[in-house]
Amino acid sequence: MAGILVAVFWAILVSFLALVLVRLAGTLKATTKMVAEISDQAVPLLADASATVRSAHTQLARVDAIAADVQEVTANASALSSTVSSAFGGPLVKIAAFGYGVRRAIGKKAAAAPADGAQRTVVIGRTLPGARRGGRRNRRSKD
Repeated sequence: MAGILVAVFWAILVSFLALVLVRLAGTLKATTKMVAEISDQAVPLLADASATVRSAHTQLARVDAIAADVQEVTANASALSSTVSSAFGGPLVKIAAFGYGVRRAIGKKAAAAPADGAQRTVVIGRTLPGARRGGRRNRRSKD
């Protein structure tokens, strides 16, 4: 009787293992099919991604060329600005200073002229008193 129980146990165990192996084989077939489908779809996607990366690289090369051109234009504009500044800056400052001096001289001449229109007489060899002399002390006053 013990031999029959052992035989039945082995028969049930072998049947169970056969069922597990059949299901495992089915799972492996489904997995293989799924991997094949993914591979079939992934190859065109990778080709498209590669083309997109190449296009982006081309666009970046163009942007780099544009940035280099802009940098060159900026350097040229800076050089032109410094050239114009050095060529015209000094003379313009001198002209402005001359204009300021002329305005100041005219302003002082108008302020020195008598209000009643009378002519002043100048005596050679005679100096003005210190308070009436327009020397360096009065240069700090603004017009």
